[in-house]
Amino acid sequence: MLLNLADIPYQVQREALWIERRDVHRLQDLLDVLSSVERSELLAAPCEHAQAQPDALQTKRLEEWTLRLQTDWFFPATDHLQFHLQPIMDLRSGGVYGYEALVRADWHGELIDAGRLLNAAAAHGQSRAFDAQARRGAIRQAYPLLQAGEILSLNFAPGVVYNPDVCLQTTFQACRDVGADFRRLLFEVTESEAFPDLRLLQRILERYRAEGAQVALDDLGAGFTSLDYLEQLRPDVVKLDRALIRELHGGDPRVPLILALVRYAHDLGIRVVAEGVETEGEFRLVRELGVDYAQGFFLARPASQPAGLLGECLSAWQRP
Repeated sequence: MLLNLADIPYQVQREALWIERRDVHRLQDLLDVLSSVERSELLAAPCEHAQAQPDALQTKRLEEWTLRLQTDWFFPATDHLQFHLQPIMDLRSGGVYGYEALVRADWHGELIDAGRLLNAAAAHGQSRAFDAQARRGAIRQAYPLLQAGEILSLNFAPGVVYNPDVCLQTTFQACRDVGADFRRLLFEVTESEAFPDLRLLQRILERYRAEGAQVALDDLGAGFTSLDYLEQLRPDVVKLDRALIRELHGGDPRVPLILALVRYAHDLGIRVVAEGVETEGEFRLVRELGVDYAQGFFLARPASQPAGLLGECLSAWQRP
């Protein structure tokens, strides 16, 4: 048995394997050697002691319970959310178009990033509540820091919005609380591998637009952010997937693809952002290909205050 191979102590009770809480952290090593299919077949339920009957209603995948126990910091950490801002450059003017708000949690001096927070939220069944909390926090903390005219880009996961007329009300109220100009808000769809049905997604985007905000789709060229989505949803902005930009060079076979995507988006009246721009070569090339905006470490890293663009980036923009 795998538990024996992993040297994890267990007892057999009522045709189930019972593991002490203190040993649960060792299950991660076991999960790491299994395929995704094998992991999904392992189910678990919490018990106070070996003689107890497992609660069938709380039965979930073992990897979910393992992550939940490993992230007992999640709830208190969400009381300490902060937002780092990364600038988005307007490649035509050379100025800052706006900033994307990236959620973090300062927990006992450790800065927990968005990926860990989102995974923990899912494990604790709090994806919807955390998504809304992060949006409200970003609006209240980040919007007042921006200069006049700068856009605030806010991520949201459409899969957690079951009814836009209900779910988005607290977001709109947070905007009103800080006197936000809705025209300076860009709501960016994340979770490209798990979009809800197209009709619901369209309703969500229309609800944001009804307030005067802009909307964006992420990861064009990957996942489910397809050309069909662009044509049917007509977002204001679309972001090219990082994989299209990474180590891009003049003779790269991705260049014609990027050029075609940019032209297609422009034909639909959609502006294009290149994400993950990390070198001067990538920066120059996306600009030559007609991309409207750029974002990435070459322009500036996320920071707790809006710090503008790096001098190296500005110098590269000024050089022909």
